[in-house]
Amino acid sequence: MAENFIDYVKIYIRSGAGGNGSVSFARGKFRPNGGPDGGDGGRGGHIILKGDRNYWTLLHLKFQRHIFATNGEPGLGARWTGTQGEDRTIIVPLGTVAKDELTGEVMAEITEHEQEIIILKGGKGGLGNNNFKSATNQAPMYAQEGGVAKEKTLILELKVLADVGLVGFPNAGKSTLLSVVSAAKPEIADYPFTTLVPNLGVVSYRDDQSFVMADIPGIIEGAAEGRGLGIRFLRHIERNSILLFMVSAESKDINNDYQILLGELEKYNPELLDKKRLLAVTKSDLLDEELENLMSKELPKDIPHIFISSVAEKGILQLKDMIMKSIKNEL
Repeated sequence: MAENFIDYVKIYIRSGAGGNGSVSFARGKFRPNGGPDGGDGGRGGHIILKGDRNYWTLLHLKFQRHIFATNGEPGLGARWTGTQGEDRTIIVPLGTVAKDELTGEVMAEITEHEQEIIILKGGKGGLGNNNFKSATNQAPMYAQEGGVAKEKTLILELKVLADVGLVGFPNAGKSTLLSVVSAAKPEIADYPFTTLVPNLGVVSYRDDQSFVMADIPGIIEGAAEGRGLGIRFLRHIERNSILLFMVSAESKDINNDYQILLGELEKYNPELLDKKRLLAVTKSDLLDEELENLMSKELPKDIPHIFISSVAEKGILQLKDMIMKSIKNEL
């Protein structure tokens, strides 16, 4: 599955040039000195980004290195407008960001199904000589050239869209939690970096409500500098409304682990610290209430916490309640 998840592609794109306007006169058997009737050129084709919720990866664009729209046709006599160039539509999953490779400028963000954004406009069609006649120039011998094509190298980055993003070290139990609370089936094993791609799951809640949870591949200390899986997956956290930090009860220092995770996010993008945060202490099935109370005193004070066990399904419903309250700004 990992080889099928592509979240970064580079594409060379070019819009179509506009067709030239026509220089033409309405000559005929009974109109030897007919006036100008040159039609306008057709506009060049656009390059368009379109969101589709049925796509979850950029894999279909991996080998499509060049995408060109076609040129508009020249205008014709009898005021006929040239045929418009064909647009080219690039289908992308929701959460895709388009950047100009040269400047780094964000040109578009696709967040909704069937949302369309023109990323490169086609050149305008040139005006035919019919548009330039006047009282002092009854027979203009010129027309306007069509607008030129535009081109650039486009970078497409996918950032997973979810209500809740799971943040933690490898083996913190993120994949197990997602498999328990949703129909998602991420790979689960007892070794680091089992999760190599973000996994999304829809979590059912009371009264037919639901929210989307994303299992982000594990972070290790130094991820912001490129260690481990590096910043490749940190970008996916940017689009999550709530960050659920997950630290194992087996940790020697839960608070320290939490601070390391927080520090990696801050180094990557300080704005991530503005997101709502929750803390789940995982693998807590062997903890009794007394021990949980003692451990709670050592946990960070500025973040709501809960003790859970996905395997024993301990605290799972309470965790859902906590998440939903946070989503609704009731926490």
